[in-house]
Formats: sequence, C-alpha cells, structure tokens
Amino acid sequence: MNKLFTILKHRWLDSSDTRRRVPDDMAQRLARRVAASEGRHSGEIRVCVEAALPLSYLWRLGRHTPMQALARQRAMSWFGRLRVWDTAHNNGVLIYLLLAEHSIEFVADRALAARVGPAQWQGMVDRLTVQLREGRLEDGLTQALEEVSAVLVEHFPQPADEANPNELPDLVVRA
Repeated sequence: MNKLFTILKHRWLDSSDTRRRVPDDMAQRLARRVAASEGRHSGEIRVCVEAALPLSYLWRLGRHTPMQALARQRAMSWFGRLRVWDTAHNNGVLIYLLLAEHSIEFVADRALAARVGPAQWQGMVDRLTVQLREGRLEDGLTQALEEVSAVLVEHFPQPADEANPNELPDLVVRA
C-alpha cells in the first residue's frame, strides 16, 4: 500500500509543479548566484529541481531499493545528462532537489569528491532539509549554493591571472 501511495504521489506531480515552486524570477536569481559563485573558483555548479521521479524509477521502489537510493540514482542520472562531470578540473557539483520526497542530493565530480568527505556533504543536506521543511525553498537553495561555493573556493580558488570560462550553463533545470 505504501508503494502505491508513493507512486500516486509522484504521478500526481509534474513540471508545472516545479515551475510553481521555482518560478521564473526565483530561477533567474538562483542562476545569477551560480554565476557570481563561479567567478570565485574554477568549479561549475548546476541546480536541478524535479517534481517527481519517472515511473521507471518508481517500479524499483521496495525493500531492497529505498526511496533515498532512487533519489540518489536519479541525481546521478541528471549529473551525467547535464554533463557536470565534463569540466576541465573535474570539480563540478550538482545540487539536486526532488520535490515529491523533499529529498536533496549533492553530486560532486571526482576531484572535489576526493577532497570533501561524506559527512560534510551530509551536513549541507541536513541544513537544506531544515529550510525546505520550513517552506523556504529559495533560502535553502541559496544557502546550499553558498556552502558549495565555500567548499569550491577552499579547494579550487580561481587564480587572478587565469581565465575562467563558464563551461556549463548557470540556468536552474526545472523538470
């Protein structure tokens, strides 16, 4: 019964729900924050907000594949689809938010993942979760961007004498 309820919840939501929760003006503000952040480090940040999982993911839901694992798998899929892995320094980060489950995932490319441990990422997830539960989506995503930026500045600061091409779009993906 629980699986059926979850499937119905996910089938009920679609991209219009994402656009309602992340309207154009908010998406533009977040994109400007991403661009400003990327001027301070050599990393690339993408933000993806998705209303619900596709049915192909939901069929896998069960005792051996909990929702958290499905959300992580979906975030990894978006990481690849958005080519976050395809940066010169292998230090891209995807901030993924699944609205149906209030699930947050941070996916870091290999160079950054080698320097930042799971506990630090989990702390960011926990802080963003608090903001989301309080209904402050933009504040939470802004805080997540600031924290990811701080990590990237610490490990991959932008040298003043080097060009910093924008390798990936700054736009927020709303699916």
